[in-house]
Amino acid sequence: MFLVVAVLCSIVLWTHCLQYTDIQPQPDFDVEQFSGEWYRVGMAYESPLFIKYKDRLLISKGHLDATVNGSASLSMWTMTGPKKCTPSYYDYEKTDIPGLFTYFSERHKIEKDITVVETNYTDYGLVLKYKKMEKEYTQVALYSRTPVHRPELEEKFRTYALSLGFSAESIAMPTVIDPCPIPEPKNTTAAVK
Repeated sequence: MFLVVAVLCSIVLWTHCLQYTDIQPQPDFDVEQFSGEWYRVGMAYESPLFIKYKDRLLISKGHLDATVNGSASLSMWTMTGPKKCTPSYYDYEKTDIPGLFTYFSERHKIEKDITVVETNYTDYGLVLKYKKMEKEYTQVALYSRTPVHRPELEEKFRTYALSLGFSAESIAMPTVIDPCPIPEPKNTTAAVK
């Protein structure tokens, strides 16, 4: 009986992990169309600290620039203390699959992937960070070209996050915009103009 239960548990875990590794980016993704200003208006993250403080989450804003080789560079400011804005820069390296990027996480000291799951370029983007689905590292985010988004986008985001196995309590939809400005790109010469 123990062996049967162990085999069934292994199958469930394997199929659960498989569904995430099979997540593909949007077909015919175009990084140049995806470039520009974005606001992170939704986020799902199973970290206990995130869940505890998710009500303090602000709408983040940033600027994504396509580079001449098809990679991307993201520049963001984040409020890290009273009246203190800290810039963050991320270099997303292209892969053989358009819409799938990799980058080295300085925070976690591992290479992660970024998958643009769905976007219409002018309104929203649904992005998965680190599809190995480890609670400590994996996030899914809803990006919008404006800080205000349509209610159906929030519902789409919630449904998608729940379908990936995120709990309802791990989903945050901030309403207050981070007052920090968007920083200049780290390397403006690499950006496609």
